[in-house]
Amino acid sequence: MSEHRRKPPPPQGGGRAAARRGQSGSSSGRRAAPRGATGSPSDSYGSGAYGARAEERPYGSRAEARRAAQRSTGGRRRAVDEGPGGRRGGPGGPGRGRGRAAAPDNKRFINYPRYDKDGWHRWVPSWKLVTGLFIGFVGSLVAMVGVGYAMVSIPSENDAAKSQNNVYYWADGSQMVATGTGANRQNVTIDQIPEAMQWAVISAENKSFYQDSGVDPMGIARALANMASGGQTQGGSTITQQFVKNTYLSQDQTLSRKFKEMFISIKVGTKLTKPQILQGYLNTSYYGRGAYGIQAAAQTYFGVDAVKLKPSQCAFLAALLKGPTYYDPAGNSDIDPAADAKSNLKRSKERWSWILGEMHKDKRITDQQYQDAIKEYPTPQGRKATKGMTGQISYLADTAKKYVLAHSHISEQEFDKGGYQIYTTFDKTKVNALSAAVKKIEKQRLNPKTREKDKYVQFGAASVVPNDGAIVALYGGAGYENNHFTNNADTSGVPVGSTWKPFVLAAAMQYGTYKTDGQGVSPLSKYNGDDHLKVRNEDGSFVLNKDNSVFYQNNESNHAWGYITLRKAMEQSINTPFVQLGWDVGMSHVRDVANKAGILDQSFATLNPSFALGTSTPSAIRMADAYATFAASGTHTDPYSVTKVKKDGQELGDFTKPKRRTAIPEDVANNVTDTLENVIQNGTGQNAKALGRTAAGKTGTTDSNKSAWFVGYTQQLSTSVAMFRENPKDHELLSMNGTAGVASIHGGDIPTSVWTEYMKAALKGKSDPGFPEAVKIGEIADEVGAPSPTPSVTITPSETPSETPSETPSETATLPSPSATETCRFKFNCGNTNGGTTSGTDGGVTSSPTPTDTSSTGSTRGNGNGGFFGGSTG
Repeated sequence: MSEHRRKPPPPQGGGRAAARRGQSGSSSGRRAAPRGATGSPSDSYGSGAYGARAEERPYGSRAEARRAAQRSTGGRRRAVDEGPGGRRGGPGGPGRGRGRAAAPDNKRFINYPRYDKDGWHRWVPSWKLVTGLFIGFVGSLVAMVGVGYAMVSIPSENDAAKSQNNVYYWADGSQMVATGTGANRQNVTIDQIPEAMQWAVISAENKSFYQDSGVDPMGIARALANMASGGQTQGGSTITQQFVKNTYLSQDQTLSRKFKEMFISIKVGTKLTKPQILQGYLNTSYYGRGAYGIQAAAQTYFGVDAVKLKPSQCAFLAALLKGPTYYDPAGNSDIDPAADAKSNLKRSKERWSWILGEMHKDKRITDQQYQDAIKEYPTPQGRKATKGMTGQISYLADTAKKYVLAHSHISEQEFDKGGYQIYTTFDKTKVNALSAAVKKIEKQRLNPKTREKDKYVQFGAASVVPNDGAIVALYGGAGYENNHFTNNADTSGVPVGSTWKPFVLAAAMQYGTYKTDGQGVSPLSKYNGDDHLKVRNEDGSFVLNKDNSVFYQNNESNHAWGYITLRKAMEQSINTPFVQLGWDVGMSHVRDVANKAGILDQSFATLNPSFALGTSTPSAIRMADAYATFAASGTHTDPYSVTKVKKDGQELGDFTKPKRRTAIPEDVANNVTDTLENVIQNGTGQNAKALGRTAAGKTGTTDSNKSAWFVGYTQQLSTSVAMFRENPKDHELLSMNGTAGVASIHGGDIPTSVWTEYMKAALKGKSDPGFPEAVKIGEIADEVGAPSPTPSVTITPSETPSETPSETPSETATLPSPSATETCRFKFNCGNTNGGTTSGTDGGVTSSPTPTDTSSTGSTRGNGNGGFFGGSTG
């Protein structure tokens, strides 16, 4: 048959159709080779399967056939380009199917990976692609900046001045106080702000203020890099940026806020003059003490209008802009322990001096002005009570504010702008009862007008609900209106004395001593209670002082107690048994027990023998909370003062009630409680028996009689009361020897009386559930050297009603013949007594040398460290 009469081959060039034709047309059954596989001219057009039969090439699969076809580039191009009429893959031509197959690669909008390259070259972008992407990115960025610039508005310092009050509520939902900075805001014009103030800020913070565009790109880049890496964030580095942040933005350190700040700052720089920007910045900045704006700051710190500020005062206020928490000489250790008054004064003087030097160097003040200004540091006036912040309200609001700052992302500056509703745990009735108790006992016992030693006496107290952690009452001091700005309920620096001994006993019952191989120690174990004893190490050697002399532990009296039970030693608050016991148990175990019960790490003293006697300085809140752990049979809940916070009608998160957890084994906690019940019934805390209900507690007196404590509890309430004297100038603790007209103040005296008076009112009408029964715990592990009981000793009546008869023979056998004082030990109004206790029976921290330096154990009172939060915002 002639060629022209032959039917044209099917349009498919190869692939499955060709394979099928090859199978049907070949006697061998092999698939026909795809077009272009042979490389002959006839293979490109018109031969189809016949050409395949003319030159057969076997392929193992269709994939191999396709790869072979793709390798024949010359045949591929002809198949694509040629066809009837010169059309690409025209009808009737075998290239029709090939041309369609190649079209998707050739017509892609973005040629990536590149279809016309092989191997790794396919993944190298072309210059056209790179250029296009760059132009697109730049165009998008320009468009985004344009949109952002158009959308933002210029902030108004007048809007920033419209601050709101923060409203605090009692536990029952009624309003406690509304306080804020609204009345303490007043904008002034630039002509009312001294030039010295303007230049002080410029010299200290932004020397190029009058030349720059208002934005520091490098500063923003650093801030973004730090935020991305999780490092320290930075604020606006120009005065313009800081003005924008003060008036328009939140204080959140986020990428979105930084970009927004940049757009607004650019617009502010083009729309406002430099004097307007500086005026806005000084009117909206926070200077501490609730003072927003230069006018409020001038009145708050110096009692004058801004226009009357002197250059020296201007430099002082400019220093505050670095951070009032750390540069206010009055101190802010309730926010951060590092911001104590002494450290703040040092920082303030250094920065004040530096700012004046910069102003002089920049020729903003004359030589004479500089000499006059640097001559004397401008000491500001003291803090003042704001409206409504009087009495205990000031300390309640202070405690709640600290809790909010520690449990949220709200900054102090944002919080002081107002607009928050804070719902607290404080019970108005109990708060008033605690304040009334302090005032009543203070009036009965102290007379600072006639007795010098009654001057500067202070009290701090707190009341916490066991098994819950809610702080229902506290006493912080005489009130802001009386220039007492330190919250004594949430402060550090006042050693707790013998109220620490229950933690030593609890550690012994839980961990045992080195002799018991982990087995707990019974409170009926005997230790030497005599005065002036050496403390033994595990190997039998004696503990030494730094100079290698032997360390001796003293009691407050030289009464010869002999070997007595730990229960008896707790009852009479004798030092020597607990120092040796703590050393045998390991002071680290004592610390761990106290920590789990609620005492913060920051308040712990050095782990030397005296650690067992209360050289640590936790706050009254933390002591009440720790004893609440004993009341709750070992269950601990962190103390809290805020239940919820709202702003703009929306409740903020992170204020759920703290979770309860087991801190101390139940049997251990109940045995501590049983021992402390005996302290009230028969020991140093007998004044608390006037409560008339089941209670447990412990007295405490410290070295040189600088503080006295009583911490006690029922199942419903745990309360601590601290009493101390403090030098108002340097905040050093003073001895209370001679206070109230007695030789020395003990925890069983005035503090116990305050506790009892308050608890009567707080628990009025409540039931008396008592405490869970304490089961026998631990093994009797007497101190090394304790004599064995003698069978022939006559059993005498129990020394205390709560002690078991089984204890009496051993204890009686080791005691010397009773002296007149010892015979009187059950009659706390006979002999040389004080506050209902035998002289010397309230222990106290020894004044004898200690093996290590204990100068850090709280002779100077601070605020925050070891307090409610230990100086954190956690």
